[in-house]
This record gives sequence, structure tokens and C-alpha cells, in this order.
Amino acid sequence: MTTTKVEPACPAKARARLPKRARRRKAASFALGALLVLFLFARTNRASAQQSQRPPPNNVEYFQYGVAVAFEKVVSGGDVCPSTTTSTTNGTEVTKKATPCILGSGGGLALRFGYRSRGPWFLGGAYEFTRMDSGNLLRLGILQQLRGEARYYLDRGNRLTPYGTLGLGAVFYGNEWKVSSGGPMLSAGMGLEFQITQSTVIGLGLGYRGLLFHHWTDSTGQVRADEYLGFGFAHTVGLEFILELRSPLARW
Repeated sequence: MTTTKVEPACPAKARARLPKRARRRKAASFALGALLVLFLFARTNRASAQQSQRPPPNNVEYFQYGVAVAFEKVVSGGDVCPSTTTSTTNGTEVTKKATPCILGSGGGLALRFGYRSRGPWFLGGAYEFTRMDSGNLLRLGILQQLRGEARYYLDRGNRLTPYGTLGLGAVFYGNEWKVSSGGPMLSAGMGLEFQITQSTVIGLGLGYRGLLFHHWTDSTGQVRADEYLGFGFAHTVGLEFILELRSPLARW
């Protein structure tokens, strides 16, 4: 019977294993620390990127001006486009179908300028002209609007800012640049403004227009806008694609 002699572990080998374990612990600690540093760096970099997406604080006043491509959709022509007309011949009232609507939808341009405060307000004015579908009753039906406007921005420190708007002014309509009728108007709507740079913004505006025209007679003899004491209403919805610039104003 052969017996195998088991030699006790050499103390030198045991001592050699200890530095290896220590080195492994140090390597693991270093890797964990490196991952922690990378994680903190990534969070800091992300926060910096989010911060860079925010516009600079609006701590100055601006003169803001620009142009917009405008579209006007006639929701209701009202008495400007009566469906029937009544005439009296030899004491007899005769009702017949009216001529085509002289005020249809169209598109054009809007020019705008105003004062942009340090707070949420913009106060200014706009001039808009749009070529409208006149049912072939006018050579070139031009609707002109001259409005005073106010915007209230719901500013949350982001580049994309919603706002509400309210306007009051006058409207004119006629062949080419002549005025056949006109009257007061009211507008109300909302929009979005995106700040590209400190001095340049683009936007989208949607608004309702209530137009009040004084009565007139067109080239076919049709009397229009004669329902309410010689006036008639029309209602449109306007859509604008806006480009505006800002120029800082000197402080007093």
C-alpha cells in the first residue's frame, strides 16, 4: 500500500497570492470609480446640453418686426354674400338667386412691427393684404387689414413659446387697390414662437377675424352688407407663417 505524502502549503506561495488579490481589488475599485466618473460626466454634459437649448434670459427690450405668409379662409360671408335677393317690381316683391359670393378665401402677406417688453407682452401693429376669390366679379379682389395687436407670451424659459393674441382695427375690400367697402374688425387667436437666435424668431399663428363691412352695390347691381343698419358681417379664419427679427432698444 502506497501512501501519498501531502505537503503543507508553502508560506511563500500564500504570500504571493495576497498581492494578486490586492491588485484585483484595486483594479475593481478603479473600474467602479471610472464608471462613476463617466456617469457623473454624462449627467453634467446632458444638463449642459439642455441648458444650451434654452434661450438667453429676456432682460432687454426689443423692437420686433417681420413678415408673414397669410391665408384667409372665409367661414361665413354673411350678408356680404347673400344667398337670395329681393327686388320690387310694380309693387310686387320678386325673390331670386343672388349673384356669386364676392368674398371668398385667399392668401397674401402680412407686415408686422412692435415693442417686445422684458415681460410677457408684445404691443404693435400689422398690415395685411390678401388676394381673395371674388367669384369673377372683380378683376383682382384685395382684402386689406390694418390692425393694432397685443400678444401675451406664456414664457417658461424655452425656445418654443406659446402666446395668445388680440387685435382691433379696420378692414377694406375692393377691386385691385380700390376700396369699395370697409369697416371695423376684431381678431383673436393663438400662436407658437420658436427662437432660432437671440435676434431671429419664426412662428405659426391661427386666429379668428370678425369683419364688419359698410353696405355697397357691386358691378352687377347686387346690394351687399345691408343687414344691420347698413352694415354686414363676414367671418374668416387666418393662418400665418411668421418670420420676425428683434433689435435691442437702448435703455433710458
